[in-house]
Amino acid sequence: MTVDERSPRKILIVDDFRDMVLALRIFLEGKGYEVLEAYDGVQALEILETQTPHMIILDIMMPRMDGWATLTRIQANERLQDIPVLMLTALNDPVNVKTGFDIGCTWYYTKPITDYPDFALVIERIIDECSASETQAGD
Repeated sequence: MTVDERSPRKILIVDDFRDMVLALRIFLEGKGYEVLEAYDGVQALEILETQTPHMIILDIMMPRMDGWATLTRIQANERLQDIPVLMLTALNDPVNVKTGFDIGCTWYYTKPITDYPDFALVIERIIDECSASETQAGD
């Protein structure tokens, strides 16, 4: 992944529920992140053709292309596969959590978000750890 670390960290939110996208946008922009928005997997992949975010927040249940298919396509693309993906979904059963990690998500977080400071910490840690791994790999 090639990202300019001097620019604001960019997060792509992929969720068909527009109110969730708006709430996340307001929250993340308040934390200094730049936010990109997609409302299904097809739109997310179109954005990823020209943008390389520091992280993707991905819902599972969406029209046109769900989160599983989207994550599978991201993982199959050499240019995109190192972008950390946080699955953010209402599906909280162990089978779905395992599926997410098996396909390649970085972290699995369930809706509704009840602890925004914890959610912010998870995002910060994921981005920082992935950035540190890239830096070490480049040394």
